[in-house]
Amino acid sequence: MMSIGSAPLRAIARLSSHAGPAVLSVATLVLGWEAYVHFSGTSPTALPAPSRILLQAFEQREALASHSLATLQATTFGFSCSLIAAFIFSLLVDFFPPLRRALFPVFIITQTLPLIAIAPLIVLWFGFGLTPKIVLVALVTFFPMLVALAQGYAATDRDLEALLTSMGASRWRIFTMARLPSSLPYFFAGLRISITYAVVGAIFSEYAGAAKGLGIYILNAKNNFRPDLVLAAVFVSATVTLALFGATVLVQRAAMPWARPGESR
Repeated sequence: MMSIGSAPLRAIARLSSHAGPAVLSVATLVLGWEAYVHFSGTSPTALPAPSRILLQAFEQREALASHSLATLQATTFGFSCSLIAAFIFSLLVDFFPPLRRALFPVFIITQTLPLIAIAPLIVLWFGFGLTPKIVLVALVTFFPMLVALAQGYAATDRDLEALLTSMGASRWRIFTMARLPSSLPYFFAGLRISITYAVVGAIFSEYAGAAKGLGIYILNAKNNFRPDLVLAAVFVSATVTLALFGATVLVQRAAMPWARPGESR
């Protein structure tokens, strides 16, 4: 007879098997870093120890939280605009194939623009408010989602499309019943890639000019020769990115309950 506590134990064992190697590798890296700084006598202004970084992050928690919220706001708004734009343009290029040949070269060109060069121009054009951050985040996250959606539409089973056509289904009906569901695995793959770029895009825009945000916090800490604060902000940025990445995984599980995590077509 199965014991009452067996299910939680199995869940813990499953979680340990998945997260254990990652936790072990990160812990080994952090401990090795701490030991190197401690025994080598490296100056904190050159390479601060992880313990010092965590201490400074705790002491600066209010400032880091305030700047993180500003960056998260820009990331959320920019990524939302990018997501909507990617879906609209994916519809256009799917329903009107000539548009794909006309627009895709333009979209590809936008991806060749270096962030460090384009960010100051966007701030110059749109000012120092939230708008340039939204524009830059949308610019760096739009293309991966568009390509993923277009690739997903193209991967639709031709026999299924032929069956729906023979039953008198309209083009829109075929899209919603076959092409859109077929694109979901591709879409979520593009979504996970884009969400990791979103925070980077927001921070770059703040580097170019902002009153608040992790980018301006890092810039000020660098100018004050405080690598511990720089790395504390980097740690917060990485944590925010991982949290957003995890959120996309949860959304995928809710939207595709039949697919196992990490499963692709």
